[in-house]
Amino acid sequence: MKEFEQYSDIEIIQRILNGQLPLYEILIRRNNPYLYKVGRSYNYGHEDTQDLMQDTFIDAYNNLSKFENRSSFKTWIVRIMLNNCYRKQQKFSYKNEIANEINDQSIPLFSNQKQSDINKIIMNKELNSIIENALQHLDIDYRMVFSLREMNGLTTKEAAEILNISEANVKVRLNRAKAMLRKEVEKSYTTADIFEFNLIYCDAMVNNVMSKLKVINQ
Repeated sequence: MKEFEQYSDIEIIQRILNGQLPLYEILIRRNNPYLYKVGRSYNYGHEDTQDLMQDTFIDAYNNLSKFENRSSFKTWIVRIMLNNCYRKQQKFSYKNEIANEINDQSIPLFSNQKQSDINKIIMNKELNSIIENALQHLDIDYRMVFSLREMNGLTTKEAAEILNISEANVKVRLNRAKAMLRKEVEKSYTTADIFEFNLIYCDAMVNNVMSKLKVINQ
């Protein structure tokens, strides 16, 4: 498997479509962190988020032949995850507030000047609680832009494509989200410390998805 890890997503997809199903594990591992952060930012708990991730990976596999490489695979699968989150939200009649006000300046939320022990911060439940509670108070439009840009590292163009809004609106919503969150978060924390999908969960996700895909392909 390691010999294929340096392959691009497109090369791996082509090999999967040609019958090399085990290589799908690479795509799962590459995208686990992004999907997890999207689910948590949608205010789903850990278990619900994992269920949504599993559904998303299976949906992506079932539609892999339809992937046209017009955008990155990451952008494509994150969009599938967002659609699954939205459908689950609608199913349970959760309120989906829409925000309209925008501002065109973007100011960094976190400072990278201070060095920190990432592993210790990941285990810091107080930090996780601060971030999660703060995000829950944001309207979904701002919350998802923040998740895609700050937590998942997508470009403005990628986020705009996923959310079907203009790049200007992405910048505007991101700035407002940062302004709302800045009061709650210490500047010494980095976005890499938030909502980490730890290796133990990653391995379990790979095993669960690959087991289901083997059944599908029997």
